[in-house]
Amino acid sequence: MAAVTESSIRFRLDIAYDGTGFTGWARQPGIRTVQGELEAALATVFRRFGEPPLLTVAGRTDAGVHATGQVAHLDLTPAQLKHLAAPHGRHERAEPAAALAKRLNGIAGLQSDVVVSKVSVAPPGFDARFSPIWRRYEYRLADARAMRNPLLRNHTVWYPAPLDESAMDAAARSLVGLHDWAAYCRAREGATTIRELEDFSWRRDDTGVLIAALKADAFCHNMVRALVGATVSVGEAKLDGERLLGIRAESLRTSEFKVMPARGLTLVEVGYPDDSELAARAEQTRARREPEVETEG
Repeated sequence: MAAVTESSIRFRLDIAYDGTGFTGWARQPGIRTVQGELEAALATVFRRFGEPPLLTVAGRTDAGVHATGQVAHLDLTPAQLKHLAAPHGRHERAEPAAALAKRLNGIAGLQSDVVVSKVSVAPPGFDARFSPIWRRYEYRLADARAMRNPLLRNHTVWYPAPLDESAMDAAARSLVGLHDWAAYCRAREGATTIRELEDFSWRRDDTGVLIAALKADAFCHNMVRALVGATVSVGEAKLDGERLLGIRAESLRTSEFKVMPARGLTLVEVGYPDDSELAARAEQTRARREPEVETEG
């Protein structure tokens, strides 16, 4: 890993990807992942400058989970910055952030399933992983009442039964708040399951597809897909909405509902505080959060 020094400059990367062809975000030897693809591109860009920069991400998504608003950061040395700004091919000198985005996307290709939508110089104190104050996901589900678009089959779960969206929405909204979500998370040793769920709702779009919107300070492993599965059971009248509160209070994993498939899930946005509060937020989060960054899938 490239050394981070006082003269290093931190950059924020906004990233979108179709998770279908990836085994999640986190790099794994011999397996295609989003982080692995991007860091391989970084190694190509900076191949003459020793150890290439590595990415720190807001949240590691699991296999099959998509993103339109993922955020990561990296630190570049003065030599790496100078390399980015230097003329490339027939092009004139470039602004480093724009040059980095262009080169990463150029290596990925025009038909790539991962795109760096923006690169910018990060404000002082910015940490993609520890500075966020919330993360927002959406889940798409086409029940028996919805139009099933085969072009969106990798981003929408097709469900064979009709669902009551009003019952699902009421159950979802009743769950909002700061609670222990152990019953809706996959356990990880030493990891906290206390989260503040700030928003959870269901609606139908103009094609009848059901869309869940969830927002929380952070999500523990499998939390979104478990919450979606629980409310789907309510929509199919297999569970009463109040039972979801009982399951949460019992703090135990249950087989009363199914965790939904990954392909319907998309990370759509990561929220950060004002620039003046970034460093304090990062320190606060580091002090209370487990060593492993939160994941969803």
